[in-house]
Amino acid sequence: MTLDPQPLAPALAAAEEAGWTTVRLDLDGVRTKAELMRRAGDAFGVPRWFGGNWDALADAVRDLSWLPDTAGRLVAVTAWRGFSAARPGDWETLREVLEEAVDFWREQQEKDGAPPLTVLLAEPGAARGRRRGQGG
Repeated sequence: MTLDPQPLAPALAAAEEAGWTTVRLDLDGVRTKAELMRRAGDAFGVPRWFGGNWDALADAVRDLSWLPDTAGRLVAVTAWRGFSAARPGDWETLREVLEEAVDFWREQQEKDGAPPLTVLLAEPGAARGRRRGQGG
């Protein structure tokens, strides 16, 4: 998981060219945990069973079976600074959930060749390049 802000457009383009699925989790204007869960559910296109809580989000990002079977998955978290300032505890929990998911998928890749999961954080200004939702 890359925790330093990175330009978004080049990362998305490189991932898509490599045959990866890309997911953009845009946190612009998100100031509550409930809104975060809605945005995460929409970004990941989670199934109906998604419960909208931390355990459900952790389960969802360790499943991802509904996403296309691709060479890898890139999750770009954009406009995150406002949420991190407004909800530092929830921001830390989100980071932990995503870090654990990256670790989980790394282990799965080493074990049975599962596609990796990479998460990066993007500055709001960096998100103005090529914008795509899920691709692959």
